[in-house]
Amino acid sequence: MSATPQPRRPRRRAARVLAAAAGLATLGALAAALPANAGQSAGQDTAGAAGKKRTVDVQLLSFNDFHGNLQPPAGSSGQVTEKQPDGTEKKIDAGGAEYLATSLRTAREGNPYSVTAAAGDLIGASPLLSGLFHDEPTIEAMNKLGLDVTSVGNHEFDEGAKELARMQKGGCHPKDGCFEKGKKFKGADYPYLAANVTDEKTDKPILKPYWVWKHKGVKVGFIGVTLEGTPDIVSADGVKGLKFHDEIETVNKYAKILDKQGVKSIVTLLHEGGAPASQAYNYDCDSPGAGDGISGPITDIAKGITPKVDALVTGHTHSAYVCTIPDPSGKPRMVTSASSFGKLYTDTTLTYDRKTKDIVRTSVKSANHVVSRDQAKAPDMTSLISRWDKLAAPVANKPVGFISADIPGRGAGVPEAPLGDLIADAQLAHGKSLDPETDLALMNPGGIRSDLVHKASGSEGDGVVTYGEGFTVQPFSNTVNLVDLTGAQLITGLKQQVSGSNQASPKILQISDGLTYTLDMTKSGADRVVTDSIKLGGKAIDPATTYRVAMNSFLAGGGDGFAELGKGTKPLVGSDDLKAFNDYLTANSSADKPIAPPKADRITIVK
Repeated sequence: MSATPQPRRPRRRAARVLAAAAGLATLGALAAALPANAGQSAGQDTAGAAGKKRTVDVQLLSFNDFHGNLQPPAGSSGQVTEKQPDGTEKKIDAGGAEYLATSLRTAREGNPYSVTAAAGDLIGASPLLSGLFHDEPTIEAMNKLGLDVTSVGNHEFDEGAKELARMQKGGCHPKDGCFEKGKKFKGADYPYLAANVTDEKTDKPILKPYWVWKHKGVKVGFIGVTLEGTPDIVSADGVKGLKFHDEIETVNKYAKILDKQGVKSIVTLLHEGGAPASQAYNYDCDSPGAGDGISGPITDIAKGITPKVDALVTGHTHSAYVCTIPDPSGKPRMVTSASSFGKLYTDTTLTYDRKTKDIVRTSVKSANHVVSRDQAKAPDMTSLISRWDKLAAPVANKPVGFISADIPGRGAGVPEAPLGDLIADAQLAHGKSLDPETDLALMNPGGIRSDLVHKASGSEGDGVVTYGEGFTVQPFSNTVNLVDLTGAQLITGLKQQVSGSNQASPKILQISDGLTYTLDMTKSGADRVVTDSIKLGGKAIDPATTYRVAMNSFLAGGGDGFAELGKGTKPLVGSDDLKAFNDYLTANSSADKPIAPPKADRITIVK
C-alpha cells in the first residue's frame, strides 16, 4: 500500500477555499483594525484576578508515521538530513522507540503544561517485531512513552475497522489469540480520533472525533482526521462499510462544536501532508515568505480550515517541515510534520491566554528535533523490545537469502529503486510458477517499506537477509495475482502513473526485467510516459495483444489510482508477496553467490 499522498480534486478544493476566505474576510479586517497591543505575547504575561499569569506556555510535542519502528530503522530509512551553516548537508542516524522515549521525556522536563500528540500511521506497514503481533507492541510502547492523543491514518485501516477498535479498546486477536501467556492486550491508553470516518449505516464517527486536554484550568481541543482519499490507498476489505469525508468540512464542523463548548484553543491532527522544498529537516519553510517552502495537499487544506484552529500537526508524506501557512483570514498558522519512523519530534510552544481561553497566535513557536541515537536508551523501551524480540526470534532470524551490497528501496529517492526491480522480478518468477505464460510484473512503490541492508542487524552475519528483514520490506500480506491485460490497458495503466489522481504526485511502478520505457519529465500528464518507447523484451507493446501480468492484490484491485490495472481478466491468486520474495531470494542466492543490486536502468528518465 502506498504512503504517497493523494492529490486533491482541484476545482472542488479551490471552490471551498475561496468560499472560506470570502466568508472570513471581515474577520481579517477586524483583526487588522485592532490596536498593536491588543494581544499578549509570550514575554508579556500579566496577572489575572486570581493571581495567576494571564498567559501560560503549553508545550505540544508531536510526531507522525511511526509505523511500528520500535527498533531503529535500517539504512537510509533511519537517517535524517540536516542542513549545515555552510549550506552543505549531513546525514544523521536517528529513530527507534528507545531514543524517541528519551527525547520526549527530556523535552518535557521543566514544562508543567505539556501534551504529546501524533498524526496517524503509528501502526501498519510495520517491521516484523511489531507487525507479527498485529502491532500490539507498538501500542504498548506508545502507552509507555506518554502519548496523549492521535488521529487515525490510512494504515490504521490495514486490518479493518474492527481491528482498529481492538487497538483502542484491547482484547486478544480474534484469530491468533493472546501472544503472551497470562497477558491480555489492554489497548491504547490514549484516544484515537477519527472525525471524518463514519459508519455507512449509522453515519456516526467510528471513533471519537475530538478530545480535550485539560490541565490546571487550561483547555486545548484536538480534532483528528485522516485523508479523504484513504479508500484509494487501502485495500477494499480494510475500509469496507466506512465513509471518509472532506477534511476541511469535518474540521470546521467540530471546531464550531468545541467553540460552543468554550474550548477556544484547538489543534488539528491531520494525516495528510505536503512536499517540502528541501529534504533537510531544519530548512526555512517560510522563505522567502510564509509557507513558500511547501506544496501539495496540505497547502489547500490549511488555507481552508477555520481560524478557530490554532495549529495543524500533519503527516502521511513522511516529510519534515515547520511552516506558517496563512489561515482563511490571512493570519499565520503553524503547520508541522516530523518525518517518519520516530526519527524526529516537533516541539511547539502554544501561548495560552487564560482570559480569552485562546492561543496567542503571534507567539506560537515550533521546531523539529532529531531523535539522536547518541543519547541514552529508555530502559523500559529496551525491556519491551527485548520481551517481544524473544517471541519473534524463531521466525525473524531465519535466513532467506544473501546480498552483496545494500539494495536501496524506500530510501532510494529515485523513481526506479533497485529493490523495486528485485521485488518485481520475484513476483514475475512467482507468476511463472503459477502460469508459465506470465509476461511481466508490476509493483507499487508505496508497498516497499524499507531498504535491504548488507550490514548485519544481529548475529546473522553481513549480507544475510533474514525473514524479519524481508518482512520489514513487504509487511502487507498482499497476494501475488495474475491477470490478463491487453497491450492498450497496459499502456493506459503505465500512463496512470503520472496522470489522473497521480498527476500531482506521480507513483512510478517498479517493473520486472524485460519491460522498458522512457519517462519524459519535461512533458506533462500522461504524455510523460512515451508510448512508442514501451517495450517487452525489446519488442513494442502491441495494443491488441493480451499479456499475462503479475502484481500484488492491492494493485490488482485498482489501488493507488491504477484503475486500469483493476480491469484485468482471468484472475489467478498466488501466494502472499512476502513468500514470493523470500522464495526468490532463496532460489537465486547463496553465501558464495549473493544477489547484487539491480542496475535500476529499466526506465529511462528524461529531466
